Amino acid sequence: MGISFGSIGTGLPKNIVEQIIAAEKAPIQKMQVKKSKIKEKAELLNELQGHVQSLRTKVNKNRNFRDFGELKVSTDEDIISVMADKKTAQPGEYRFEVLKLAQKSSALTSGFPDRNKSYVGVGFIEYFLPNGKNYSMFIDTNDATLDGVAKLINEDKRNGLRATVINDGSDTKKSWRILFSLDDTGDTKAANFPYIYLVDGVEDLYLDKERKAHDAIVKLDGFKIETPANKINNLIPGLSIDLNRAEAGTEFSIKISQDIDKAGMKILGFIEDLNNILKFINVQNSMDENTDTSRTLGGDSLLRTLESQVRRSIFKPIKTSTGSYRIADLGVTFQKNGLLKVDENKFFSKLNSNFSNASEILYGHFTGKGKKTSGFIDNLRIFADRSLKFPHGPLALRKQTFKKNIEQINRSIQNRERIVSQKERNLKNKFARLERQVAKLKGQAAGLGALGVSAGVGIKLG
Repeated sequence: MGISFGSIGTGLPKNIVEQIIAAEKAPIQKMQVKKSKIKEKAELLNELQGHVQSLRTKVNKNRNFRDFGELKVSTDEDIISVMADKKTAQPGEYRFEVLKLAQKSSALTSGFPDRNKSYVGVGFIEYFLPNGKNYSMFIDTNDATLDGVAKLINEDKRNGLRATVINDGSDTKKSWRILFSLDDTGDTKAANFPYIYLVDGVEDLYLDKERKAHDAIVKLDGFKIETPANKINNLIPGLSIDLNRAEAGTEFSIKISQDIDKAGMKILGFIEDLNNILKFINVQNSMDENTDTSRTLGGDSLLRTLESQVRRSIFKPIKTSTGSYRIADLGVTFQKNGLLKVDENKFFSKLNSNFSNASEILYGHFTGKGKKTSGFIDNLRIFADRSLKFPHGPLALRKQTFKKNIEQINRSIQNRERIVSQKERNLKNKFARLERQVAKLKGQAAGLGALGVSAGVGIKLG
């Protein structure tokens, strides 16, 4: 039943309950606005944390000189391909020559006119395994073609062979053959090809040609070396060498050197991440009379703390074996806008002219008895680790503060909504009872009026 007071003559509006409840909900709306502002700050904090985390991830991937250093290999790439493991390979130069490529065992059968129609006969193929045992494979009329024989051989995993039907083009009438081959190369992987006993075929199936397996032969600094495969690992420590072709009499160099450009780009990546942190701080602190600081981190002590720590990392002296330096000696300096700038000409010139000294500025140096000084990268790692430390780092603490504030506001909203809901129920019940009383009085007044009696209750009848 709707509540209507227009006929009571009290002057109360019809939606009096809605108006009262709306007034009671006003504090809830204010708390919702406050919570949304804290959430905006929390999102900005996540963005800042992401910048610091990006820096830490890169630093952790390059936290020591071995990780930082990059190697490049110069060689005759037509003859060999070389990959260097920067953790085990050492700069140096070697003379190399490829005399012979490793070869796998293979054999070619006699030729037939067709691969899947020419009848090769029935019988068996006898295998001799490396362990000395032998066994036979039966060929019946259903498999008495080149394709059928090859399929049976390939399905049998015990024989260690692979069979491929090919057209070698050597005979226009009988060019289809089975090629037997092993996967492995080298002297110790020579195949023991099977004996073929077939009868009643249109032609005899037999091994027509055979090529034996043998090792690759190379020369390293003039000394001959045999290797079972065309991929050579750790002949030169840290290098993986693929032999592409043999060219006896052609000696060439394998030169391993520091890849200055690639290593230097890593440091520029660290500087970029530092600038992302500083840019974020600058934007948040760019306030004027129209800035709503309740929605930003502008002026927050957290920003001052992080900016101070970044500057400390940049200006902190670094002890090396040749004296004390700062990262500015490698061309990294602050600009007037508060961001870092790298003089790349100076930076790469320092790396190229004295890589050892530059690496000590970046990574410190060992002073003896296992002790090491802190370099620029160490300072960045300390800054990132301290900033992100859980649960007591500045970013984690501020995140917890925002979380607790939001939880407290949520509890206050829930309590207020519970109170308002109860109050709304009470008001509706009260006005419902009043409406019933009014209706009752109207009924009594109407009855008295019918008897010609004045009610005198102050109720104006419609």
